Amino acid sequence: MTTYNTATTQYRSKALHITLWVVQVLLAVAFGMAGFMKLVTPLPELAAQGMTYVNSFGEGMVRFIGISELLAAIGLIMPAALRIKPVLTPLAALGLAVIMVLAFGYHLMNNEPFVPTIVLFALAAFVAWGRFKKAPIQPKFAGDRSTSMSL
Repeated sequence: MTTYNTATTQYRSKALHITLWVVQVLLAVAFGMAGFMKLVTPLPELAAQGMTYVNSFGEGMVRFIGISELLAAIGLIMPAALRIKPVLTPLAALGLAVIMVLAFGYHLMNNEPFVPTIVLFALAAFVAWGRFKKAPIQPKFAGDRSTSMSL
C-alpha cells in the first residue's frame, strides 16, 4: 500500500509540475505580447484598439507597464528553465498577481470588463502558490540557496 501511495504522489507531483509549466508559458506569452505591444505601439493606436486607459495614464506609465509585463514574462520562464535563482519565477508570478489586483480595481471603477483580469490573476496566483509551495524548482547548483527567500 505504501508503494501505491508513493506512486500516486509522484504522479500527482509530476502532473502538477507539467500543469504549472503550461500555465507559466501561457502567462509568459500573454504578458510578453501585451508588454511588447505597449512598448512599440503609439498611444492613439492602443486607444483605438480598446485600451482607453492609455489616455488617462500617459505615455510614460503605459511604457512602464509594458516593460514590467515583458520582464515578468521573462521571469516566469528563464529562472525556472535555467534553474538559476528559480525563486524568481514565483516572485514574477506574484508580481503579476498584484498587477492584476490593481488592474481589477481600475476596470471596476471605470465600468470596464474585468473577467479576463480575474482569470489572469487566478493563473498567476496558481503559479506563485505552486512554485513556492507544491512544486518548487530546485536550483542547478547545490550551493545555490535561491529556493529560500534570501535573495
